[in-house]
Amino acid sequence: MIDYIENKMELETQVKQVALRLKEEREKARISQMDLSFMAGLSQNHVFCIETGKRTPNLYTILKLCNALHINPAVLFDPLDQDRRKARETVINLVSKYI
Repeated sequence: MIDYIENKMELETQVKQVALRLKEEREKARISQMDLSFMAGLSQNHVFCIETGKRTPNLYTILKLCNALHINPAVLFDPLDQDRRKARETVINLVSKYI
C-alpha cells in the first residue's frame, strides 16, 4: 500500500512538472493561452486547466500542443533540461558577481 501511495504522489508530481514545462514553453514562445488553444484546436479553458494541473492531457492533446508550439514532446518530459538551465543560470549569476 505504501508503494502505491508513493508512486501515485510521484506520478502527480511528474504531471505537474509537465504542466509547468508546457506553460514555460508557451511563454518562451510569447504565445497566449488563447493563441495556443487556437493553434492546437483546443479550447482556451482546456489549455488553462492543463497548465494549472486541473486536467491531465492525453497523448493526443500533448502532441497537438507540442506541434502548435513547434517543440519535441520530449521537452516536456526531460527533467535534465530544466536542471541544466537552473545550473547554468546559477553559474552565470556567480560569475557575474565577480567580473
